Amino acid sequence: MTNLLIILFQGQKTSTAAERYLLIYMIGVLVIVTTLVILFFIVFQKRKNKLLLDRIKQKQAFEVELSNAQTEIQEQTLKNIGWELHDNVGQLLAAASMQMNILKTQIGEDVKENFTEAASTVKQSLKEVRMLSRSLNNEVVLNIGFEQSIENELNRLKKLKFATAELNVKGEIIPFKNAKHEIIIFRILQEFFSNTVKYSEAKNLSVKLNYLEDKLIIVASDDGKGFDIETVQKGSGLLNMKSRAKLINTEYSLNSKVGKGVTLELKYPYKHEE
Repeated sequence: MTNLLIILFQGQKTSTAAERYLLIYMIGVLVIVTTLVILFFIVFQKRKNKLLLDRIKQKQAFEVELSNAQTEIQEQTLKNIGWELHDNVGQLLAAASMQMNILKTQIGEDVKENFTEAASTVKQSLKEVRMLSRSLNNEVVLNIGFEQSIENELNRLKKLKFATAELNVKGEIIPFKNAKHEIIIFRILQEFFSNTVKYSEAKNLSVKLNYLEDKLIIVASDDGKGFDIETVQKGSGLLNMKSRAKLINTEYSLNSKVGKGVTLELKYPYKHEE
């Protein structure tokens, strides 16, 4: 009887050990499978994120290339318009001015005053066309410099529309290392001037350039009727200014209130040029 109990006890002990080993084996298999699933999920997620990141980078690169291409096309178009104004319209006005000067000596005193006024208008129109043609040609802008180009544009606008149009420069002037950036910022300002002329009914226009150690801060403002920035329909002009600023990593801010004029602020960092 004693031997039988020993045998049964040993059998039960062996069975318990086998079950324990089986349980450990199953747990080990489960851990391995779980680990493989987790590793697979991590690798899959990383690959998925990499593909998404690559797609985003490709899209951003495409948008930058597209913006660059659009800017190049616009600049070439403006240059062509400038040439046409200078070579065709300018030549016609120059010829008309010469003919009027010749006729001036052949007319009676009773109409000479009106004739002189008309001749002066033609002469002034010729001067304006030539100034406009220069401002549309990026090579001319780069040649005379950023500040002088803005000054010339303000002087032209002052003669056309405004009581005052002033440029104020603060700090030591730091030349642009990238000529394209210089042209892009000048075009943004030109777009602002154009909107001011067309819509603002302003009497005064000003541009302030503040050269700091790490960035150039540009503030252009008018004292016109302004608009509600939240409700105004954003036309191509406003969108062009914002997209051009984004193209050169420049902070762009346009603020306006009804009856309070419009203010454009640009913060152009030097460091991204390096």
